[in-house]
Amino acid sequence: MRRLWKRLFQYLFPDSARTESELQPINLRRAELAALSDDELKGAGRRATTLVEVVAVTAVVAARVLGLEMFDVQLRGALALANGRIAEMQTGEGKTLAAVPAVIWYARQGRGVHVMTVNDYLARRDSQWMGGIYEFLGFSVGCIQQGMSGEERRQAYACDITYATANEIGFDLLRDGLALYPADQVHRPFAIAVIDEVDSILIDEARIPLVIAGGTVVEEPLAVRMDRLTQFFRRGQHYTLDEYGRNIALTDAGIHAIESRFGSGNLFNEENLALLTAAQDSVHAHALLRRDVDYLVKDGAIESVDEFKGRIAQDRRWPAGLHTAIEAKEGVALKTQGRILGLITLQNLIALYPEACGMTGTAATQAEEFRVVYGLDVEVIPPNRPVIRIDHPDVIFATKRDKERAVIEEIRRVHLTGRPIVVGTRSVEESEGLSSRIRDIAHQVLNARHEEQEAQMIARAGELAAVTISTNMAGRGTDIKLGEGVAELGGLHIIGTNRHESRRIDNQLRGRAGRQGDPGSSRFFVSLEDDLFVKFSAETDQLDRDPESMQRTVEGQNLETRMFLRKYEGVLEGQRQAIQRRRQDILTGPAPDLERVISLTTIDDLWSEYLAGVTDMREGVQWLSWGGRDPLHEYLTAVDSMFQQLETRIDEEIQMRVAEAEAGGGADPTERGATWTYLTTDQPFGTATERIMRGIVRKVRAGRVWG
Repeated sequence: MRRLWKRLFQYLFPDSARTESELQPINLRRAELAALSDDELKGAGRRATTLVEVVAVTAVVAARVLGLEMFDVQLRGALALANGRIAEMQTGEGKTLAAVPAVIWYARQGRGVHVMTVNDYLARRDSQWMGGIYEFLGFSVGCIQQGMSGEERRQAYACDITYATANEIGFDLLRDGLALYPADQVHRPFAIAVIDEVDSILIDEARIPLVIAGGTVVEEPLAVRMDRLTQFFRRGQHYTLDEYGRNIALTDAGIHAIESRFGSGNLFNEENLALLTAAQDSVHAHALLRRDVDYLVKDGAIESVDEFKGRIAQDRRWPAGLHTAIEAKEGVALKTQGRILGLITLQNLIALYPEACGMTGTAATQAEEFRVVYGLDVEVIPPNRPVIRIDHPDVIFATKRDKERAVIEEIRRVHLTGRPIVVGTRSVEESEGLSSRIRDIAHQVLNARHEEQEAQMIARAGELAAVTISTNMAGRGTDIKLGEGVAELGGLHIIGTNRHESRRIDNQLRGRAGRQGDPGSSRFFVSLEDDLFVKFSAETDQLDRDPESMQRTVEGQNLETRMFLRKYEGVLEGQRQAIQRRRQDILTGPAPDLERVISLTTIDDLWSEYLAGVTDMREGVQWLSWGGRDPLHEYLTAVDSMFQQLETRIDEEIQMRVAEAEAGGGADPTERGATWTYLTTDQPFGTATERIMRGIVRKVRAGRVWG
């Protein structure tokens, strides 16, 4: 029987069966090393040349420095990372410590390892917590935090191991790309990235651009004037909406209303591009973005809500025109936008590392995307203790009203048993609506309005009879510990009020219960009126009402769309790298001071103009599809031509500006004004390019466009 169970285990976890042979020598070596003195152990660490030896030494040091004995599943996770894979490890399995042997294995190369975390707090906590292990073995550890000076950042990046968020690393790269003197740069060449919550960074946020902006800002009253008109637009009369692609198109009546109000003539003439863009952004803001769902109005400003995490997305904006349209819609002060000086997506940032690996609790469902897009295989690490959580089948209802009534009944039924409950909702609006309907039950609401109280709320969520209504904030990176006597009652009960487009998001919510062998349960309630069914039922078999099957279909479609869009974005990233190589050669080259600075600022100015031109062209390329032309071909051809013109213009402009400076004229090139960084968000309905591409991809699938 024991042999049968072992063979079944090897079938279910083939990677684990393969690593079993590696664990035996590691554990044998651990036992030998445990008898050494500190100095002898440090010597063994310096002499270690094999992965087995490095992992064994690190495990012994972890026990000696932190008092933490590494489980076999943590060793498996370390081996997966050290072999350049993504390790899927369940919540509570100790991913932070599991990464350390792999980080040390990579740090031995001497090129620097970036350990990416999802926020500043975790970067600081993990670097301090694990720092004793690294320092015992002779490695230096740094940590990047918001507000650090350039010198502090340079020192942190010079360490053998640097903990930081992907955003901070990317923003520093963008700032380095504007440096006028080599000493102003903080990065050294990228080498290795070890990524925590890798699915969040490489999938959920992969295409979100990090932006550096600056320059003089002009107010945009056009957005306000446009809002006065479009706030009265009605669907079907002034615009149409594709439910699947969330793609808006103005009707003849809508076009005529804009042309009449602004006296513009043909709205689609080239000289009216700004007016057309403002109109599209304004209609999108009113029709597709909802207050308390997609964004909050907080302290007189628009705060974007991260749809995957349910949190306020700090320092994140929609693309400039759309963000301004939302501000005009809500009547708040228009936020400074400035001109874009540089940008890079997280996906392209990670691609700059010669080596990368990662870990998360939910990766297997996106294994194909990790493999196709990033060349990373997923290894599922079994839990240290068997998962005994009971995941009940979904309950499906015809209407949202029926579903909501059943959710409330479930809350009341389970609450009577004394078990704690966490209810996962999709938005601030939904969480607060549900809260208002169970006022007779003591409960807490965790959403983007209450982020400051998150730690206290999570600490109470596992207590006897606790009820917590939450957005996706409770779905990732949280460890809900059971209160006294709760395990005997059956543990934490998870209620999901929706299925998301991605199974990973649902699995993250489920994973809050049943950690480290704790009991628990989960149940999802869905209705045929939920967004998943409304948006995508036409894309799947009408007779198939299984949400998970629909999610698989949608995940495949989304991957297909993202792969298609890479063709649009890849060319611009290649051009950015070419410009940066040229710029870096000048920065570190032998040219006189004056000529070098003028050359650098000229490149920066013209690249900024180029980005603005490409953005305008990309936003308008969708209209080419109306004439039966291939938008991708038109875009790539135009961008290639524009870039050739840019390179020629850079040479000419540098010569002209240098001549002016030598003649005693022209502006001081070192006076550049302030810059600032932020993220732009992928709006829920996608960028203008993405919206049209979704439609094109569907047509390609149906064989109606380009054989």
